[in-house]
Amino acid sequence: MFTVLILLAGLVLLVAGADILVRGASRLAAALGISPLVIGLTIVAFGTSAPELAVSVGAAWSGQADLALGNVVGSNIFNVLFILGLSALIAPLVVAQQLVRLDVPLMIVASVVVWLMGLDGLVTRLDGLLLFGAVLAYTAFLIVQSRRESSAQVQEEYAREYASAPGGRQFLVNGLLIVAGLFLLVLGSRWLVDSAISIAQALGVSELVIGLTIVAAGTSLPEVATSVIASIRGERDIAVGNVVGSNIFNLLCVLGLSSLVSPAGIVVPDAAIRFDIPVMIAVAVACLPVFFTGYRISRWNGLVFLLYYVAYTAFLILAATRHDALHDFSTAMLWFAIPLTAIVLLVGAFRYHRRDSGAAS
Repeated sequence: MFTVLILLAGLVLLVAGADILVRGASRLAAALGISPLVIGLTIVAFGTSAPELAVSVGAAWSGQADLALGNVVGSNIFNVLFILGLSALIAPLVVAQQLVRLDVPLMIVASVVVWLMGLDGLVTRLDGLLLFGAVLAYTAFLIVQSRRESSAQVQEEYAREYASAPGGRQFLVNGLLIVAGLFLLVLGSRWLVDSAISIAQALGVSELVIGLTIVAAGTSLPEVATSVIASIRGERDIAVGNVVGSNIFNLLCVLGLSSLVSPAGIVVPDAAIRFDIPVMIAVAVACLPVFFTGYRISRWNGLVFLLYYVAYTAFLILAATRHDALHDFSTAMLWFAIPLTAIVLLVGAFRYHRRDSGAAS
């Protein structure tokens, strides 16, 4: 019971720390002239992924590579299937064209690259350096794009969002918020990692499964709050951009830094290579036809995403407990549910493309 309480306390600290960090960093970035769109794709998305960074780096440093990897892969699956699914059920989500043209393809490429890096059973420090270098290049590109906006427009957006123009006091306050958020993240991640390992040992469940489920869902709570609140408020492009940006950050920065600080790199279990990482890739690829169809995510799409997350979690539980229903469940998903969904998504995207082409002509 004490271990569970520590885990819950760690989650609370992670969510609070991420919220404070995002608030301070977003306002500071806006005051420095960075556009709200880029703030959503970088500061907000990366800030809400700070729990994943803190937990995975801490776990890798302590030698729990399975937990570090499971947290990244599980969070990416959770972000798309659960968070976008729930947000779309609240209100159909708007998808910016930049996401379809740049960010989603980058998310897919990063997912495939991580799988290729792990085929030999290890994400090395060199691999981690390449991943981290990629996130630096991606962030620099977005900032350069953002600076093309006029300074007056950014100042106006800042005042509209935060009810004041940026000033010297705001810089100090936002800087203190960033420091406080980072402190809470470090403390919360330590409590969460230690308690999750204890629970895994007590239940006889692998650290990979714990990372894919409990830890991944827990560290993704800031993304849940951000996207759901954005959807309720009508800021539906932020809800989608937050998820895509967070997934890119998880793969490039979180996994990259975790590989760099781990004494022997990140060991990739065979189960992750054969199942979990391919699922992550499939989820990323599925975003393209869904996003492309009218540049929106409908409530029906959201329901399908949620059902698939339930199915994925059920599979992990059945596999961990070696339940007799595992074979029948796997067969039904592989030969019926997944192909049927793929056909429906592709047909929908094709019909929209034909209708859009006809209207243009």
